[in-house]
Amino acid sequence: MSGMQSWSRRELLSRAGSGFGMLALADLLAGSSAAQAAPDMDRAARPFAATPFAAQPPHFLPRARRCIFLYMPGGPSHVDLFDPKPRLLLDNGKPLPFEKPKLERQKTGNLLASPWRFRRYGESGTEVSELLPHTASCIDDICVIRSMVADNINHTGAALQMCTGEQAFSRPSMGSWLTWGLGTENQNLPGFVVVCPAAVFQGAQLWASSFLPGAYQGTLVRDLGQPIANLNNPRIERGHQRRKLDAMLRLNEAHKRDHSIESQLDARIASFELAYRMQTEAPEAFDLSAESAATKALYGVDDSATDLFGRQCLLARRLVERGVRYVQLFDAPANNAWDHHGGLRENLPKRCLAVDRPIAALLRDLKSRGLLEDTLVLWGGEFGRTPTAQGTDGREHHPFGFTMWMAGAGIRGGIVHGATDDFGWNAVENKVHVHDLHATILHLMGIDHERLTFRHGGRDYRLTDVYGNVVREILA
Repeated sequence: MSGMQSWSRRELLSRAGSGFGMLALADLLAGSSAAQAAPDMDRAARPFAATPFAAQPPHFLPRARRCIFLYMPGGPSHVDLFDPKPRLLLDNGKPLPFEKPKLERQKTGNLLASPWRFRRYGESGTEVSELLPHTASCIDDICVIRSMVADNINHTGAALQMCTGEQAFSRPSMGSWLTWGLGTENQNLPGFVVVCPAAVFQGAQLWASSFLPGAYQGTLVRDLGQPIANLNNPRIERGHQRRKLDAMLRLNEAHKRDHSIESQLDARIASFELAYRMQTEAPEAFDLSAESAATKALYGVDDSATDLFGRQCLLARRLVERGVRYVQLFDAPANNAWDHHGGLRENLPKRCLAVDRPIAALLRDLKSRGLLEDTLVLWGGEFGRTPTAQGTDGREHHPFGFTMWMAGAGIRGGIVHGATDDFGWNAVENKVHVHDLHATILHLMGIDHERLTFRHGGRDYRLTDVYGNVVREILA
């Protein structure tokens, strides 16, 4: 009918039924307003669709420009690796001489001394287990934090808290916060890359962007042989593809002129643009064959024991070298490879063998290239393991005191921070909560953790929630 007026879907919702349909639409869009940014970092003012990863100014001069998180899913045993306890040797097989906390996932038995010896390494004389000789050779560049504490005794909640700051609900991951807050230095590669060969507890929630724009979720690499699927389209010539994307962008921008709340559309536009740019640079960045034989040997590539994690560490170096902001590596040949409820004497040495040489290679390689001075490297899992035995050859989950370590940009190497008690049960000196760890990482990256906020659902959120203190004693 020629005289009939045409309406958009939103106009129809606003006019039909006295506008009742717009109530539902308003609720759906409330959490994705384009103006939900921290005003002091001026996110709302930038053209998101064109430059979601554009480098943003930090709050203050950063010590670190990029971060690599070496994540050991399942919970590495601190008393077997970085926290020697002579008292465990003396009292091996005896009951813990104080009451265990009421929060106990499964009952454990008597004290279990570490089967492995510790010795002092480096000029600092830091004690490290014989299971990690290569990492121990870099100990003067490492700050060992022996007083970590977390809030959850189960993998799902503890892993979520370690990666996102929240143990119960979906929240943006640390990599998402960093790339949203700082952007990235290379517009042709993702700002946040996750390498996780097998599924792990909580899965994609550990690298999701949650209520942050979708462009800031981690780019997952499962298969190191084909890191990013469907990167090239042999059916469309590159110039034609560029013209097609430009036409789509013009149409989407015309649509947005009358519709300001379009964060999902912005994210999709950004993903198309990034995918196009990645066709040029990503194949080279992910191609480990370009590395020399000596470098591959350093990382343990092509050695059956170390090949998988060696390739991950070498890829991490190549990515941060090319401007990727945050890389998270999961040692995941299978789900929860560090979850040693049993078979500790057999399986812990296997995991250490798989990661020890590649980790040391990564630290040495970054240092030799001048990258370690502004690259932060973090190692650990979601919690530790009990000093008491589960069965005859295992350890239970333990969030009450465990070990992580940091190296590189802005970190005092060759020191030990904090301590657990004589048995390795409770953190008793200079406790470092997961929120404190996150606050410290953001601080090293030039971000005040209390100012990096995002308004969602009527309140401001941040990585550290309402907690967290920068651990200044470990800063160089």
